[in-house]
Amino acid sequence: MQNEISWTDFEKVEMRIGTIIEVHDFPEARNSSYKLTIDFGNEIGYKKSSAQITKEYFKEDLIGKQIVAVINFPKKQIGPFMSECLVLGSLGDDKSVVLLTSDKKVPNGLRIG
Repeated sequence: MQNEISWTDFEKVEMRIGTIIEVHDFPEARNSSYKLTIDFGNEIGYKKSSAQITKEYFKEDLIGKQIVAVINFPKKQIGPFMSECLVLGSLGDDKSVVLLTSDKKVPNGLRIG
């Protein structure tokens, strides 16, 4: 079994639904990545993130996709880019990342938990 956390610890993690509205190449990244702009609704606004998802997704297929991200981690500098949230995904055997998504359209900013 992995390290257990308490329910109180889990409640501190703010996982939210957001819609990807912009995708750009990120050639400065160490590993092949995209720079994403994600809309988390009026209360939270837009946040930027980088994601190593180029093996599984074309840029044009990501626009409008609703994803799950952690929005309350500290910002992280990745080369010349400041990441403001952590996009969640599952890691395959070949190290490719498949995004966690909502199977139905829901309001941006909806909390997971």
